[in-house]
Amino acid sequence: MDMPFVIALILGLVIGFAIAFAYLRNQQSTKVSAANQKVEEAKAQAEKITSEAERQASNAKKEALLEAKEQILQRKQEAEAEEKKRKSELNALESRMMQREESLDRRNDSLDKREHQLSSRQGEVEKRARDLDEVYGKQTSELERISGLTADEAHGEILDRVRKDTVVEEAQILRDSEQRTRAEAAKSAREIVSTAIQRCAADSAGEITVTSVHIPSDELKGRIIGREGRNIRTFEQVSGVSLVIDDTPETVILSSFDPVRRETARVALENLIADGRIHPARIEEMYKKAEELVKQRVQEAGEQAAFDAGIHDLHPELVRTLGALKYRTSFGQNVLQHSKEVSALCGTMASELGLDPVIPKRAGLLHDLGKAIDHDVEGPHAVIGADLARRYNERPDIVHAIEAHHADVDPNTVLDVLVQAADAVSAARPGARRESAETYIKRLEKLEEISNSHEGVERTYAMQAGRELHVMVEPEKISDAESTVLAHDIAKQIEDEMEYPGQVRVVVIRESRAVDIAK
Repeated sequence: MDMPFVIALILGLVIGFAIAFAYLRNQQSTKVSAANQKVEEAKAQAEKITSEAERQASNAKKEALLEAKEQILQRKQEAEAEEKKRKSELNALESRMMQREESLDRRNDSLDKREHQLSSRQGEVEKRARDLDEVYGKQTSELERISGLTADEAHGEILDRVRKDTVVEEAQILRDSEQRTRAEAAKSAREIVSTAIQRCAADSAGEITVTSVHIPSDELKGRIIGREGRNIRTFEQVSGVSLVIDDTPETVILSSFDPVRRETARVALENLIADGRIHPARIEEMYKKAEELVKQRVQEAGEQAAFDAGIHDLHPELVRTLGALKYRTSFGQNVLQHSKEVSALCGTMASELGLDPVIPKRAGLLHDLGKAIDHDVEGPHAVIGADLARRYNERPDIVHAIEAHHADVDPNTVLDVLVQAADAVSAARPGARRESAETYIKRLEKLEEISNSHEGVERTYAMQAGRELHVMVEPEKISDAESTVLAHDIAKQIEDEMEYPGQVRVVVIRESRAVDIAK
């Protein structure tokens, strides 16, 4: 390649680059000019918007100021009206206070006047009181002179007169209360009890357990004792019963705390005497036979008692224990007969009260179970019987009635009270029980002693085996009204100090009679 061509090519390239650079620069200058023009236009637009916003803000400010001025003016007017109203109310209140103050001033003046008047009258009253005291003293002295009594003596006489008047009122109150009580309660109670007694078909005579055995002749006593006492020793060892042979003609005595064992010994001894062969081997044989016989009788007696009471689900052990009561007595009253009677009374009274008689009859029949075993177990028979019934799954209410019939626990149900009442009726009826002559005499003496301890009593007679007390009083010391009070006081003292079967009627005799009952 030749040099001129290369130079020409280089020059051509340089010229081309120059032309291209000039063109590009011209284009850039044109773009810058356009951008500057747009900026100027934007500035002009912004200034226009700013001036418009300022104009609007100025207008809004003016409108807000006008509105605020209007509100301030309105609030000012309302405040002025409220202040005017308050001033009016204060003026009215001030006027009323002034009026009240004037009224208080007038009342104060009136009170001052009244206080002055009271002071004057108090002086007059004090003067009159002194005058009255002086007159009273003179009158008292004159009365003492006329009556011949001092003030204390007259006071005592007045008290005696008041006391006598009070006694009359007390007697009237007692009579009225008795009449009301008897009218409301005693009538129905007597009807229920009397109906129960009349409907009870139990025997009136109580059985007495036999503890003595009759023998044909006194010669048999030697045979019963045996050679060197071997027969009597064998009999006592086998039976557990003491055999007493003394000088009583044709009689030997059996002694034991266990009534069933004593009955077994009695049967065995009577069979031995009838048989005539009395020796140790025969004694053992006859006693075993008598034991089986008595057990059978006990079982039959228990079953018959349960059947008579309409009870068919008793535990066999309770039936046997119940039958054992056939040979147990209390104050001469057969306990099994007493239990059957109590059962009948409980059922009858329950029916009269509108109750189901089944449970009361069962409780009445079982109430004295403890007496069959009280010689073997320590404690009251009611508690022993309740424990026995509880052991053989009797109902809790029946167990409680058994335990409560002598108040070993507090009675708290109708059933408890029914059993208590039936037990008392059966034991207290005429002929039910007997007591020793010594106890009987002491009871009568105590009744007369209590009655004679009261002032005005002249003499006392215990009547009707101690069930009625006739009190003769001195008429000049005891009035008719005081007779009623005296009868009540004696009956209350008997209740507090004595134990006795049934009731004691206290009859105070003067010109008229006043009667009260010790329950």
